Amino acid sequence: MRELTGPLRWLCWGWAAAAAAVHLYFGGTGFPEPIQMRGFHLLVFTPLLFLLYPATRRSPRHRPSVLDWAWAVASAAPHAWVMWNWMAVADRMEYVDPFTAPMMALGVVAIVTLLEAIRRAVEPGLAWMVAGSLAYMQWGWLVPGVLNARPFTPAEIVEASWLVPTAGGIYGPLTGIVATTIAVFILFGAFMQGSGTGRLFSNLGAAVAGRYSGGPAKVAVVTSGLFGTMSGSSVSNVITTGAMTIPLMVRTGYRPAVAGGIESAASVGGALMPPVMGAAAFVMAEITNIPYGEILVAAAIGAVLYYFAILAAVHFEAKKLGLAPMPPKDIPAWREVLADVHLVLPIAVLVWLMMERWSGNFAAFCATCAMVAVAMLRRRSRMSPFAILDSLAQAGLTMAPLAVSIAGAGIVVSALTATGMVVAFGGIIKGLAGGNLGLLLVLLALTVLVLGLGIPTTPSYIIAAAIGVPQVLELGRGLGIDTLQAHMFTFYFAVIADATPPVAAAAFAAAAIAKSSPTITSIHATRFGIAGFTVGFAFIYDPGIMLRGGLVDIFVSTGIQLAALTLVTSAYAGFLLAPLGAPLRLLMGVAGLAAAFAHVLDDGARLLLAVAVLGGVAAWQRLRGGMPARPTTG
Repeated sequence: MRELTGPLRWLCWGWAAAAAAVHLYFGGTGFPEPIQMRGFHLLVFTPLLFLLYPATRRSPRHRPSVLDWAWAVASAAPHAWVMWNWMAVADRMEYVDPFTAPMMALGVVAIVTLLEAIRRAVEPGLAWMVAGSLAYMQWGWLVPGVLNARPFTPAEIVEASWLVPTAGGIYGPLTGIVATTIAVFILFGAFMQGSGTGRLFSNLGAAVAGRYSGGPAKVAVVTSGLFGTMSGSSVSNVITTGAMTIPLMVRTGYRPAVAGGIESAASVGGALMPPVMGAAAFVMAEITNIPYGEILVAAAIGAVLYYFAILAAVHFEAKKLGLAPMPPKDIPAWREVLADVHLVLPIAVLVWLMMERWSGNFAAFCATCAMVAVAMLRRRSRMSPFAILDSLAQAGLTMAPLAVSIAGAGIVVSALTATGMVVAFGGIIKGLAGGNLGLLLVLLALTVLVLGLGIPTTPSYIIAAAIGVPQVLELGRGLGIDTLQAHMFTFYFAVIADATPPVAAAAFAAAAIAKSSPTITSIHATRFGIAGFTVGFAFIYDPGIMLRGGLVDIFVSTGIQLAALTLVTSAYAGFLLAPLGAPLRLLMGVAGLAAAFAHVLDDGARLLLAVAVLGGVAAWQRLRGGMPARPTTG
């Protein structure tokens, strides 16, 4: 992003703040007609990106060029036209009413400027995927075999990508959910940070975990999980908390790549953590018509398991290396934590309203207003008028890249649907699976991880859900697998793709702070985030972790995951109560993987296996007298 100076800096800052303020107002009072709101959303955010993000490395770093201004004006024109003519757009019969030459010209401009905005501000890989989807619509009829598509005229391609708001494209339902619910939740997160809730989370993490072996790493895990409830972005999580935790971990004895891996795994998990989670969770609610509150309940135990596994891995690693706790002078007193405890009240308001089935946008609006009011109770958290405006601006700057990335994903979904690619690609996966649900899930997980190489979490989830979820539901119907289970499976792999090699956005950001190899850092992030893989499959095979069934079902499913994750993390760290030799590491690793994935066994047998091996190894080490690792001061 450019470092703007002078009046232009304040212009963009005010622009972002005003756009966010309008979204907040609509969140509390009601939104305009869908096509109006979607047009306004893209009108205020797309041009801003051309002023904030340079086209190339050689572009001016402190001011937009004349060409950037031209891009900004051009990007505004199609959305301004839609807002001005919203009634005509809403009333026209898609593919029946004439698609005139002016519409064609504006549609081309909308698509081209959107691609350029995505390339600059989001990911070039996503821009190429959108362009490839359009190319497939144009020339898919030349592709032989199952991927062959019917011919589309250029007018049909542009109309499907731009002016078909009921099915997909730039103004489709995905843009709608971002312009309404997700936007207001982003505002809530920005006001949480502006009020000092981030300070509360940081101090709480240090107070809870700092006194134990490997304390800085445990602080990173706790703090990143709490910060993730605000941002929903793994990369911004890394940048926000990693600037503090990664250098501290390195100073206390962690290798730089390991420190970066811990921070990126913890930051990625923020999108899994209720009550806010990430943008993809709101899209899930829109796609599935499942209330967001129900999704939160289903995700709660899975999120706890994810962070339990990271904390366990960090603990075993610290014990093996003999790492010291944080220095006492760096651990805040509990009175310092409690001085900000009032800032938890708006989060409680949000959760209560969501549980009472209020709309997500209204719940977030009320929680945002409550955050401003509650922050006024104490001087240290009181928000000045400038701080309120800055929170609005930061929310707007966060919304802008998300707006274009989701609009681009809408084009991809529109192309997949119109060409029949969803059916064709889903059929390919189903054919490779040969009717085996387990193999189908593995193929779908790999598909999501591959998509995550070049595109952000939310578009990756949207595309993978369109391709794979129907196949999972078809093969899993006899096992009672429902829509939420299939979507939660896909969602988890879309999230952890940010930490898995070879391209891992969160791990690369952490590596830049740690000054380590991005690839090695992403490998460590994957091993610390192992629970993302086991919990993803558990949503399908162990629905008790979604709080389904009786207390026994919930207890057994959760117990299996806890024991399995303890075994696996202990095995690769090489430490339980004392250092582990190779035979015991192999035994524990195999037992943990079997408990997590050997679904041919009944739940009781898997739990018994995991507990027996874990208890047996612990008892063996206890009888041998422990041999704890020698502590060091780093």
